[in-house]
Amino acid sequence: MNGWLVVAAVNGFLAVAAGAFGAHGLRGSHDPQSMSVFETAALYHMFHALAIGIAAVALRGSGSTNWAGWFFLIGIVLFCGSLYLLALTGVRGLGIVTPFGGLAFLVGWAALAYAAWKTVQ
Repeated sequence: MNGWLVVAAVNGFLAVAAGAFGAHGLRGSHDPQSMSVFETAALYHMFHALAIGIAAVALRGSGSTNWAGWFFLIGIVLFCGSLYLLALTGVRGLGIVTPFGGLAFLVGWAALAYAAWKTVQ
């Protein structure tokens, strides 16, 4: 069993659920700025769930794929998680975490690129 494919599927499910919650459950109860922040979180959540899935399927067994998966997952928790909480609570202090999640996403993409590069060498 490919554990990263399970992680990708679970995060894809959660991203769709979050998007639906934002579109239907939060409509009318939050200001447009908060809704935009929540939408950004759901969008990045889905992109990186798919990225984990791509890494899991395309580059099985590569150590760099594991690093990419971990950094994508860390990015989802820090970047998306902080934006979800910011949108729901309005606590601006949570924004300090968001750039670390963005950095984790960048490192994940670099690790995925490195893993792919190693396969063509």
